[in-house]
Amino acid sequence: MSVKLGLAAALIVVVNLPFGYWRAGVRKLSLPWFLAVHLPVLLVVGIRLLLGIPFAWWVLPITVGSFALGQWLGARMRR
Repeated sequence: MSVKLGLAAALIVVVNLPFGYWRAGVRKLSLPWFLAVHLPVLLVVGIRLLLGIPFAWWVLPITVGSFALGQWLGARMRR
C-alpha cells in the first residue's frame, strides 16, 4: 500500500501544479480561483480510485498535503 500511496501523492502534486499556476494569476475568491482550487479534487478522487487507495482517515493528511504542495509549487512557478 505504501508504494501506491507514494505514487498517488506524487501524481497529486503533479496534477495540481497547473491548477496552482492558474490560481495564482486570478483574483482571490473569484469563480476562476474557486475552480482552480476545486476542479483538481475530482482528479484526486480519480487517482485514488484508479490506484485502489481506500478512503481512510490515515490517508487524508497525505493526500491533502500533496494537494496543498502542488498548489503552492504551481503558484511559486508563476511568481
